[in-house]
Amino acid sequence: MRRRDVIKKIAVAARRQRAAWVLERELANHTIYTLNGVVVPIPRHTELGEVFAIDIFKECEGVLGKGWWRK
Repeated sequence: MRRRDVIKKIAVAARRQRAAWVLERELANHTIYTLNGVVVPIPRHTELGEVFAIDIFKECEGVLGKGWWRK
């Protein structure tokens, strides 16, 4: 899965839930976002891979709900 697609999918879900999806800082290897206070680091690779993308989605489950990306 492409990096920008992962970010966009989380942003759309956050907007639906009225959660704050904020870019905190750009580092050399990761971009750090926060989702209502939950820190979500996203690596700066163009392609992340399905398994790794799901790991990132699981970090957002506390705010967006269990299995939110499958809906």
